[in-house]
This record gives sequence, structure tokens and C-alpha cells, in this order.
Amino acid sequence: TSAEDRLGDAQRLPRLGDVVDPEDLRALDEGEYARGDRATEPLVDVELQRLSIYTHHGVSDAEREIGQRLEIDVSFDVPDCDAVLTDRVEDTIDYGDVTDIVALAATERSFRTLERLCHVIAERLVERYGCETIRVRAAKPEPPLPLAIEAAAVEVVRSRHRPEEDGEDPEG
Repeated sequence: TSAEDRLGDAQRLPRLGDVVDPEDLRALDEGEYARGDRATEPLVDVELQRLSIYTHHGVSDAEREIGQRLEIDVSFDVPDCDAVLTDRVEDTIDYGDVTDIVALAATERSFRTLERLCHVIAERLVERYGCETIRVRAAKPEPPLPLAIEAAAVEVVRSRHRPEEDGEDPEG
């Protein structure tokens, strides 16, 4: 028998497309349901676009001394996001917290490369939210180049592979 069979219908989590009784929603809000099968849970990604921050990153002394505006985009998965079922703010990601983490990483020190900056931002978000896949893009809308260009950008993608999710033995 499956774990869901052992739990019984009363404790089964609703799935996308299920017709849900209002009383069941009350029970869900009060945490009376057991966790469902991860394979059937909706995947949730958070994406923040064009966070504009004045920074001091770059190869030249002038870029690091005078500074310039960067536009930073981040997107990452949210493991086990209960808010899709509960609609409770405390069960999801606070966008303000994400922007604070990004802004601190972008302003607390100077990096010569955008690659390093993006990597540091990614590491902090992974540490905070436990995401499996994250993308961080930093763009210089006005790069110090002799020719006209709209922007220069770098994107770092980090993805942690979990062998046990593919049926592989995590020990080897």
C-alpha cells in the first residue's frame, strides 16, 4: 500500500485541479494535512527582474571608485512551497528579503568581475532558501565601452543535482 493509502483520504493533500470542500481548506490552513507526494507537487519559481543597485564593481579603477548602476535579475526554485495550497504568506518567499540579500551582496564589497558577484549572490540565496536551481544575471546598462551598447551582462546558473530523485544511489 502507498503512504497515501495508509494516511486515508481525510489527510490527502489536494492536488491541482481537485475540487476542494471549504471545510478541507479550513483543515489545510490549520495544518491538519500530511505532506503529499513530492513528485506531484507544483513547482514554484521566484523571479525578480531589474533590481537596480548602485555598485562599485569593475575592472578599471574608475569603475570601482566612481561606481555605476547595475540591474540584477534572480530566479530560483522554491522547494516545498506550501503557499500553493495554503495561500498563507508565511509559507512562501518574502521578496523584500530576497532583494535585501542581493543588495547586501552587491554593495558590501567590490568585485572585479560580474561573474564573481553573480556567484556570491547565488551562494547566499541557495544558503538561505535551499533552492536547487538558481539564475543570477547582472547587467551594466551603461558599460564603459568606446562604442554604443545597450548593456553588458553576465548570467551565472547554479543547479544542484540530487541523485536520489533520479533513482540513483546517493552513495555512489
